[in-house]
Amino acid sequence: MMLENAHTLEVVRRRGYASRWVVGAVLVAVVGWLAYTVVTSPNLDWVVIGQYFLSTPVMEGVGTTLVLTFATLGIGLVLGALLAMMRQSHNPVAIAAASGYIWFFRGVPLVVQIVFWFNLSLLFPTLGFAQTNAVITPFLAAMLGLGLHEAAYLAEIIRGGFLAVPGGQVDAALTIGMTRAQATRAIVLPQSVRVILPALGNQFILILKGTSLVSVIGGGDLMTRAQQIYGQNYQVIALLLVATGWYLILVTLAGLGQRFLERWAAA
Repeated sequence: MMLENAHTLEVVRRRGYASRWVVGAVLVAVVGWLAYTVVTSPNLDWVVIGQYFLSTPVMEGVGTTLVLTFATLGIGLVLGALLAMMRQSHNPVAIAAASGYIWFFRGVPLVVQIVFWFNLSLLFPTLGFAQTNAVITPFLAAMLGLGLHEAAYLAEIIRGGFLAVPGGQVDAALTIGMTRAQATRAIVLPQSVRVILPALGNQFILILKGTSLVSVIGGGDLMTRAQQIYGQNYQVIALLLVATGWYLILVTLAGLGQRFLERWAAA
């Protein structure tokens, strides 16, 4: 009986291996066919792709994309940490204000927020000391839209990190005379950072890709530069592939950085 069961399990295992190989072969064939179709398409000019991949406008767009990404992350972390602490406080006004902020900025689509800041002059023609359009440039509008939006998401990620720290540690710190702010800085933050790093890495990648929405206001990012170029030479697919290549490179590098940080946090 035991030999029969072992034989049956071996047959099932072999069939499972065979089906995996068949599915894998089909997927490889489909992907290979699609890649061959794209590469050999007579409507795709690889010379144009090579010409613009490292061109000055495209590299400027890559630089702007990176600046926007890091600026957004900085704004999001600072404001998100403040919102997380407000939600963790015992002040009902602070809790309500933070909850309202998170509700609003998570509820309104990012592209709407970017366009709103870009058109702020329609609501406020001047900002006291200067014309609104002179202050709110496309780049600043993009940074405000991205940063304020991202803060709402990072607030919840950071708060999750706070909640992962056992409350007894904070109570013990308060017992020995530390203030709540000191306990947060010395005990909660160091431990919560290790918890939120994986989610933070994912958010960084989402921000990086989300900067492409800035193209709706001509913010000077990678996608904006690609659109400006193909608006002149009509090589739409070629320039989209240039942008795609750079996004894949940047996301890959960000993913490698995320893995490094996760290993450091786990050490």
